Amino acid sequence: MTTITVFLLGHGRGDLVEGVLGAAATVRDLHKVLEDAGIEIDKDTHVFLGDAEEPVSENLHDSLRDLKDGLRIHVTRCRRVATTVNYLEHSAEHRFSPGTRVRAVKEWAVQKFKINPKDAAEHVLQLCNSTKRPASDTTLQELTDNHTCAVCFDLVPEKRVEG
Repeated sequence: MTTITVFLLGHGRGDLVEGVLGAAATVRDLHKVLEDAGIEIDKDTHVFLGDAEEPVSENLHDSLRDLKDGLRIHVTRCRRVATTVNYLEHSAEHRFSPGTRVRAVKEWAVQKFKINPKDAAEHVLQLCNSTKRPASDTTLQELTDNHTCAVCFDLVPEKRVEG
């Protein structure tokens, strides 16, 4: 039986937990792996495979699709993360899945604000009211507390050169 190594991120935990699933795993198999890792699932919990737009089925007999080694599995109370991006005097909002990475939010914002590629390359997303600039591979779930399903960014120049 072929196995797949997955990484579990659950309920505001900062650490990834490694798990193993069979290549033909079902939702029931996934629930068992999550339970063994100490990640609780209840009626308010959503489980996402990678950056999938929709959560895993609630039917325990359904097969899991698109499993691959290194896949991140997100367990969260947030079905969507309300994301605000501010750029200059403009602001835009979009609801992303919890597995969406910061790089995808930036790409969306660049298109939304019609920023040319040269300028976009010189900008990064920074959490609102802070100096924290999450890495581009950080997921939105990692930036929420699972009770407030929202995150706010400012699109700012990566470096300011004075001269």
